[in-house]
Amino acid sequence: MARGRIRAKIRRSSLHTFACYRSRATEDGSPHQLGPGFSREVHCNEPYLHEKKPLKYCTNYVTTTKYNIITFLPKALFEQFRRVANLYFLMAAIVSATTNLSPFSAFSMVAPLVFVVGLSMAKEALEDSRRFVQDMKVNHRKVGVHKEGGVFGPKPWMKIQVGDIVKVEKDHFFPADLLLLSSSYEDGICYVETMNLDGETNLKVKRALEVTLPLEDDEAFKHFSATIKCEDPNPSLYTFVGNLEYDRQVYPLDPSQILLRDSKLRNTAYVYGVAVFTGHDSKVMQNSTNSPSKRSRIELQMDKIIYLLFFVLLAISFASSIGFAVDAKFELPNWWYLQPMNKVNNVVDPKKPEVSGILHLITALILYGYLIPISLYVSIEVVKVLQALFINQDILMYDDESGTPAQARTSNLNEELGQIDTILSDKTGTLTCNQMDFLKCSIAGTAYGMRASDVELAAAKQMAADIGGHYIGSPRPENENDFGESEIELESVVTSKDDFKPAIKGFSFEDDRLTDGHWMNEPNVNDILLFFRILSVCHSAIPELNEETGNFNYEVESPDEAAFLVAAREFGFEFCRRTQSSIFVRERYPSFQEPIEREFKVLNLLEFTSKRKRMSVIVRDESGQILLFCKGADSIIYERLSKNGRKFEEAMTKHLNEYGEAGLRTLVLAYKKLDEAEYSAWNEEFSKAKSTIGGDRDTMLEKVSDAMERDLILVGATAVEDKLQKGVPQCIDKLAQAGLKIWVLTAMHVVCFDKE
Repeated sequence: MARGRIRAKIRRSSLHTFACYRSRATEDGSPHQLGPGFSREVHCNEPYLHEKKPLKYCTNYVTTTKYNIITFLPKALFEQFRRVANLYFLMAAIVSATTNLSPFSAFSMVAPLVFVVGLSMAKEALEDSRRFVQDMKVNHRKVGVHKEGGVFGPKPWMKIQVGDIVKVEKDHFFPADLLLLSSSYEDGICYVETMNLDGETNLKVKRALEVTLPLEDDEAFKHFSATIKCEDPNPSLYTFVGNLEYDRQVYPLDPSQILLRDSKLRNTAYVYGVAVFTGHDSKVMQNSTNSPSKRSRIELQMDKIIYLLFFVLLAISFASSIGFAVDAKFELPNWWYLQPMNKVNNVVDPKKPEVSGILHLITALILYGYLIPISLYVSIEVVKVLQALFINQDILMYDDESGTPAQARTSNLNEELGQIDTILSDKTGTLTCNQMDFLKCSIAGTAYGMRASDVELAAAKQMAADIGGHYIGSPRPENENDFGESEIELESVVTSKDDFKPAIKGFSFEDDRLTDGHWMNEPNVNDILLFFRILSVCHSAIPELNEETGNFNYEVESPDEAAFLVAAREFGFEFCRRTQSSIFVRERYPSFQEPIEREFKVLNLLEFTSKRKRMSVIVRDESGQILLFCKGADSIIYERLSKNGRKFEEAMTKHLNEYGEAGLRTLVLAYKKLDEAEYSAWNEEFSKAKSTIGGDRDTMLEKVSDAMERDLILVGATAVEDKLQKGVPQCIDKLAQAGLKIWVLTAMHVVCFDKE
């Protein structure tokens, strides 16, 4: 894409209702009353004002290392002498160097200790230096920053200051917490991936304030100036309160305008933003903790063994010192040839046997000190380093697709890998590819889609293997024909998928009753027509024409929507254009050979959220009829059906259960017709709710929306497959054979795999 301004001619402020209400200046000029904890002041496009206190904030330089030049020596020494054996030998070395109680020279005590501690500290320094190198790679990433006169130039992340205007391009990470000013879309929206922050793979929509939308190119920032007053740095990823003072007006800010550091810009050519929180003030760094001191269970167990050995050593030394005190009192005077009284600094005094015994206790502790195995720590450290090297070079742990090898960032916990007994895992995006394929559907109580899912294929293969293995070496069953029929059926299920290779990404549907316009011959043609229209209209996607293929690519918030739109296109209902207030669908109806472009005026769009578990769009078709199209989870839609809208509920529930057993993701589709009076009355209430500014706004919107999404008529259900990543079944099988329990957490179920 050229560097000039290319803006998609789409305005969505009238569509998105829950989060995109355009905040306007209020009469009192202060939308948010900011008190204690809201002292941060950011001068946009004037970073030099933040070079002196009280507006001097931390730089954008970040570090995740455990040590630095100043703290390395004291912290590393503290870590080493947390080990019981090292502490013991340190005390012995001090006694050897400062007194004549030691039976060995000071060098023989100090040298092993220095070697052991020095080797361990060198390993710590090496591993921490690798973290430092990774930090420097991040700190030296480049991003476009406004210099002066409307000119943007590359600048390392570490040199970004609060107040800098930043231009981030598609598929790049945000270098700091930014306030979104505008984007490549005319309405100032952008798509953000926050997988690095919360693990979510679905894209989130962010929206700029309407007042900053004219800042649409580099030149527009030549004289731009504004002030942000907001909350102080805090770790809350989902909240933000502040005001933007711009053009003598004050506008409230909320989390929908904040782009967090380490999230990625997706499906948007570029965005402009101003740095609000930098470096360790950013929310992601506020959530990070200092690198902890990691000690494995083996090392902790070693400490316990060292304690035991030390008590044994103490007992031996104590017995030896008692014997020495007795000899010093009763036997030593007879040993005239030793001349104990004539020696300088003699620790043996027959007149003070108690003192001699105590001093000998110290000597005995040093003499028998080799009972404490100091070399054991060295051996373990060497083994850990070698294990880390083997892990880094293990070709079986190398990912060919991404070119990423396994990387042991620290060797302290290598042995913990063999002590894991339970694995907790998410499903979507972790075990699966997060690439949806439209596989089956249920319309008006009739199931469509003949193709088997991966789960069904695996079950069929396992069943075939079990049946075949059961009769190996045994007499053939009497009902031989039945066995043959079941074997043929299983074989057909297993091989049908291999024979057909889908050429369309996101569409693996196989049923001649619906494809190529054959659905017009079905008895429930009106319901099927509604089903396809809901698929092509009830969404928040944006189409982009692919000039190479001639098809449309869709910018969507989730891969489910993309699969629905591709399916609708293959069925003859191609979503082709979106304007500020309308959706255009190219329908192959009533003739499949002659497509007709139809317009649906979008009146309202109620977004999908994890709390609502549904999405609705209110449209007016070309005949003037107002329709509400809704899609969502079956439990949510079923409770909102009217008495006359449950005609297909029993049959569809059976189909949904079958789809769930096949490992498919399901959504239920429904609709209802509205008359003008009903819609006008509801829209008036809805407008009042969405114009409310305050903490009750979302609650009011949800209440009004829920009133509209009632008395629905059931149409059908979709079933899409999120394929497992390559090697996942084999991996789960190997882990189960090793005795590990694997808990997979999904939206509706918790699944446990074990060797039983």
